[in-house]
Amino acid sequence: MAVLAPPVAAIRVAVRRALTDLPGDGPVLVACSGGADSLALAATTAFVAPRLGRRAGLVTVDHGLQAGSAERAAEVAALAGELGMAPVELVRVEVAGRPGGPEAAAREARYEALADAAARRGAVALLTGHTRDDQAETVLLALARGAGPRGLAGMPARRDLAGVPLLRPLLGITREQTRAACAALGLKPWVDPHNSDPAYTRARVRSDVLPALVRALGSAVLDGLARTARLVAEDNAALDEIAAAALATARHPAGGLSVPALTALAPAVRGRVLHAWARELGAPPSALSHRHVAALDALVTAWRGQGPAYLPGGLCVQRRADRLHLAQERA
Repeated sequence: MAVLAPPVAAIRVAVRRALTDLPGDGPVLVACSGGADSLALAATTAFVAPRLGRRAGLVTVDHGLQAGSAERAAEVAALAGELGMAPVELVRVEVAGRPGGPEAAAREARYEALADAAARRGAVALLTGHTRDDQAETVLLALARGAGPRGLAGMPARRDLAGVPLLRPLLGITREQTRAACAALGLKPWVDPHNSDPAYTRARVRSDVLPALVRALGSAVLDGLARTARLVAEDNAALDEIAAAALATARHPAGGLSVPALTALAPAVRGRVLHAWARELGAPPSALSHRHVAALDALVTAWRGQGPAYLPGGLCVQRRADRLHLAQERA
């Protein structure tokens, strides 16, 4: 009897946990670039899902940013068919002309394509191959940006993407394990040159910063960073619940928010209340930053008769007596 390679077994356990008790009878779709992480996830999901009575499909996105990208995407789609996955989609996206840098633009285009594919196919979940190493990189990047607790929480194991659960089953699995699993399964992953291109911030963290930390502090530093993300995420969830209740009680009868009610809140809770309210007003979440929330907070805690706070989306918030309110859209 063949002995199952430990990395393959570990990934199967992680995927089975993620897929158990999903509602509905639609398929699960794996987002696969052909790299070791997503390839190991795809092959494992193709094995595990049918044993749970679930269909497993795959989506591969061609960003058109590298020579041969179309051929590579076609190869991934063909391999998915060989693994017995269905449905299989190859989606081409346009990255040029989107706001932000190339990494952010490609990510936005990719997630739009994944959400569209999930909607077309009636998927009950989308799976991505982010690993513990990816989580450690995310935490370090957030720390460098001064992103605060939300950034330090890293990537959640589950979040909503246009109404479909986006699952990351491999956040407890290392990149080394996914490579070993591919080798054990006879899969040949694609190595993305962007992952080692110093022009990209995450690539520099991957090639320079994390190895330096491991040399200085030992390999356990990666587990420590990932554990930090999990612990901060738990704290965030608790604070978000408190903030949701505080937002409900801070609403002013005339509309907007009551300044005395906001003043009585702890700073950590008040910041979350103001952040949630700004999103409620229509501020785009991706553009809403700490400085915007700080400007709102100044209307509460450092009121000197100053002018309004401006939020992304052309929104203008003013203080009048004991109330914060949306004044008008900025021209």
